[in-house]
Order: sequence, then C-alpha cells, then structure tokens
Amino acid sequence: MVRPRRQRPPSLLGTAARTAVVVGTATKVSGSVAASQRQAEAQRQQLTAAQAQAQQAAIDDAAARAVAAQLPVATAAPAAATADPLEQLERLAQLHERGLLSVEEFAAAKAKLLGL
Repeated sequence: MVRPRRQRPPSLLGTAARTAVVVGTATKVSGSVAASQRQAEAQRQQLTAAQAQAQQAAIDDAAARAVAAQLPVATAAPAAATADPLEQLERLAQLHERGLLSVEEFAAAKAKLLGL
C-alpha cells in the first residue's frame, strides 16, 4: 500500500527566492514602461518644437512680405512729393525709424538722394 505524501509548508528560503523573482520581474517591467513613456514624451516635445518653429517661420515670412509690399509705395512718395533734398532725407529717416526701411535701404536711398 502506498502511503500518501504529506505536503510540507514552503521553506523560508523558497519563499524568499520566489519573492525575489517576482520583485525582479516587476522592477524590470516597471523600468521598461517608464523608459517607453519617457521616449514617447521626448518625441511629443520634439514634434511640438518643430511645429512651433515652422509656425514662427511662417509668421516671419508673412511679416517680411508685408513690409516689402509697403516699401515701394513708401519710398516713391517722398521723392515725388518734394524737391527739397533735406525734406526728402528727413522722410527717409522717418521711414527708417518706423522700420519700413532697413539700414541698407536707407543708406542706398540717402546716397542716391545726395548724389554719392
């Protein structure tokens, strides 16, 4: 006749080993999930930065085109309105102060006006 084996409770060492395996697995999975989340967040930040940069470039381009569209009208009107070179020079300076003429454009118009 075969005697049934009696089950013994798990040993302290066995329980500790099993717990260590579970904790190690949980730590590994947790670290992997955190790394994936960090990578996804970094990609979102890069995309947001690229979109903001593209939007700023479009705004800068539109502003440059708006200023360029006003320049021919603004520089031609003072030359035709008066023949006094001093008044023309003052008007060019005003346009430059308002930002409608760049430094190079102002210098070129001044040189043309003064015959240099």
